[in-house]
Amino acid sequence: MAKRSSLHGLWSSRLAFIFAVSGSAVGLGNIWKFPYVAGANGGGAFVLFYLLCVACVGLPIMISEVLIGRRGRRNPIATMRLVGEEENSHPSWGLVGAMGIVAGFLILSFYSVIAGWSLAYVINSAAGQFAGGAPEKVSSLFASLLGDWQTMALWHTLFMSLTIWVVARGVERGLETAVRFLMPALAILMLVLLAYSIRMGDFGRGIEFLFKADFSALTAEGMLAAMGQAFFTLSVGMGAIMAYGAYLPEGTSITGTSVSVVIADTLVALLAGLVIFPIVFANGLDPAAGPGLIFETLPVAFGQMAGGTFFATLFFLLLTFAAWTSAIGLIEPAVAWSVESHGQSRARSALIIGVVIWLLGFLTIFSFNEMADVKLFGRTVFENLDHLTSNIMLPLGGLLISVFAGWAMCKNSTAEELDVGTSFTYRAWRFLARWVAPVAVLLVFLQATGLLNAAGLL
Repeated sequence: MAKRSSLHGLWSSRLAFIFAVSGSAVGLGNIWKFPYVAGANGGGAFVLFYLLCVACVGLPIMISEVLIGRRGRRNPIATMRLVGEEENSHPSWGLVGAMGIVAGFLILSFYSVIAGWSLAYVINSAAGQFAGGAPEKVSSLFASLLGDWQTMALWHTLFMSLTIWVVARGVERGLETAVRFLMPALAILMLVLLAYSIRMGDFGRGIEFLFKADFSALTAEGMLAAMGQAFFTLSVGMGAIMAYGAYLPEGTSITGTSVSVVIADTLVALLAGLVIFPIVFANGLDPAAGPGLIFETLPVAFGQMAGGTFFATLFFLLLTFAAWTSAIGLIEPAVAWSVESHGQSRARSALIIGVVIWLLGFLTIFSFNEMADVKLFGRTVFENLDHLTSNIMLPLGGLLISVFAGWAMCKNSTAEELDVGTSFTYRAWRFLARWVAPVAVLLVFLQATGLLNAAGLL
């Protein structure tokens, strides 16, 4: 097959691609969600099973998405359609790409609002509002933020403006320049906070909690939660990895770069746990505090510690940087589609799509105040958007991507793109992509939609 060229330019190096995909993968899921999900499911045994799922489920799906992206060299819709036609399959595979773009579009609408909380907390921390660490004061500050739609809208607007600005500048001048700064900055902030946690927190107890495996504490629901977390934290199934794969130069190892990304993403999640849990334990707080662990529990802990104001500010800056790199990945597939399908300039496409996402974000903002009592299926608009994307669209997208690469694409095509021939590496990927990953993701999908419970299997 004659190789296509990308219409948007290429990453300048393998490292740039690793930074970009790592930036898309590393986000609120690693630093906000992973610690509280691990805390709610017993710690060490959950973490061990999570690592197994990352290797056997997340990695093969990521490799599949990158190889499809580089094979097609277009936006996810066009890529799935073109590669499907070349493999003598049906062009309706393009619908999988469309679902990924829509999922990223919807996710960013509420992701930007939560990232806005992080921005607000940078200012709150720097102003010393958590000093003293009174739980009632911290809870009141968070409730005040959620109840004030104008303030939430301000931070949401600022975050979306930053995201649009980066994507409008293009692959090299925008995406690559941003991640070359943000990823090292994120790593430095994480290491500084880790040093602080070692010195000021109960680090021994934090390590024991994260790495001592008590399998009696790991339930079937916990195993499925670990599988789901491994899948979602890598940002697969939403078109971002496929879009980034389209900009990957020929000759760059897809397997090697994907492994590097998975290692980086996993290290950030584990480091986040090592930063957070020692501080939580040192202050006698609950590691299973749920989603409020970051925005309510942790500020209490920082407020009671020496240097807490400075390090709380660093922590929420870290959270903002992580959210920013992920947001860039969420909007990029839609922008690439607009440029290719409608001939719009990148800047105009980024602005139009960004504004639509920004407007949609107000539904999430109002879900916490003005529309808090407006519910469908017993959930607010925000909860429905989160449920639809995280529990239905992403698992379904990941499942279909794995099936497409493992079953619809022929061995010659995938072996040529991976450039590993019939080696053990290729055979391992093909087995995992064809059998293990689809079954695992299907279980997550059935559990998330309540079908396993309905069937009496959990």
